[in-house]
Amino acid sequence: MKIYIKTFGCRSNLYDSEIMKNILKENIVNSENEADTIIINSCTVTNFADRDLRQYINKWSDSKNIMLTGCAAYTLGEEQFKQGKVKAVLGHKYKEEIDKFLDFRGVKLGDFDFINEKIITSYSKTKAFVKIQEGCDFECAYCIIPKVRGHSRSLEEKTIINQIKILAQNGINEFVLTGINMGSYGKDTNTSLSELIEKISNIRGVKRIRLGSLEPSQLDKKLIELTQNGILEKHLHIALQHTSDKMLRIMKRRNRVKTTLPLFEKLSEMGIALGTDFIVGHPGESEEVWNEALENFKKYPLTHIHVFRFTPRDNTHSATLKMDVRGDIAKKRAKIIEEIVRENNYNFRVKHKNPLSIHIENFKNGYFEGYDEYYNKMKLKGDFSKGEWVKIKEYDIKDVNYAKNQ
Repeated sequence: MKIYIKTFGCRSNLYDSEIMKNILKENIVNSENEADTIIINSCTVTNFADRDLRQYINKWSDSKNIMLTGCAAYTLGEEQFKQGKVKAVLGHKYKEEIDKFLDFRGVKLGDFDFINEKIITSYSKTKAFVKIQEGCDFECAYCIIPKVRGHSRSLEEKTIINQIKILAQNGINEFVLTGINMGSYGKDTNTSLSELIEKISNIRGVKRIRLGSLEPSQLDKKLIELTQNGILEKHLHIALQHTSDKMLRIMKRRNRVKTTLPLFEKLSEMGIALGTDFIVGHPGESEEVWNEALENFKKYPLTHIHVFRFTPRDNTHSATLKMDVRGDIAKKRAKIIEEIVRENNYNFRVKHKNPLSIHIENFKNGYFEGYDEYYNKMKLKGDFSKGEWVKIKEYDIKDVNYAKNQ
């Protein structure tokens, strides 16, 4: 059987797909046209994600056997199976046994009481995503993820450490730790994210650790200190979602400006680049609320941003609220936020114009490309190679940093 795995969505899905590829490696092909069966590892975070998934299934359902797994298995699985669009639907629980279900026909979702145990031993790219945590105990008004990923649970520390040791021995030296609510790692195993990072930092061959998104309440003193150890990236992505307390209450968020602003200011003073997520146009974002949020936002020393224009996700609390922000208004607000952060990022790079450590990831349009320790992209001209680590002392600061071989 020739199998193609199509991945939609987040880094955790990318990791899960790599697990399935490792299990099925003798059967894996590189395109849909070569495949007999397509396994879709799906995303359902927005209605748009569902739309894209349906379009993809419709494109291939007449010519291929399709197995649906991932988050949309829980929201669209029954529907797509009954319509005859997919031959099988599997829950997250069965991804690590995917080889046992290649001939399965039906819907089998299972429960969320499982912990990932299989590991990835090789990666085709210069860095490896490593999942350390699954599920989420937060209940944000706009988010469906807890319903399709289950409660928060941590992978065994020994499993994570063993995987990174093997990958490091096989030539991978940059690791991106990820999870559905990654900062919750260790709450169920009497450890912490900072303790895990410290242990990974001491593994021979590990040169850089990057982190996925964290909640403000999940940063402890030790984790902050580890940003100075030369291995943990000097960039933290801390989810705010908004900077008006009124809106944060509507969104059922736990963070508040009075606690997060001092945290961001402290981290910035330590030379840490800071990213966040921000939602514009959520129901209740009146002109008054927006103006308050914007004034607060300007105080945050943010250097990176993911701005999302709100769209209601079916079966969430936010979807029951009245849509009272026009799309063009939300688009304008998103642009304002992005421009502020773009200027902040430029000023940060000027202020911290130090020698930079670049991990080269690819070659594109005549430039080698990689990221520095602040998660800023660098483009280099010269005699380099993919996967190489280089120290750059002289470079030009533009929209991205540019340097020639030194």
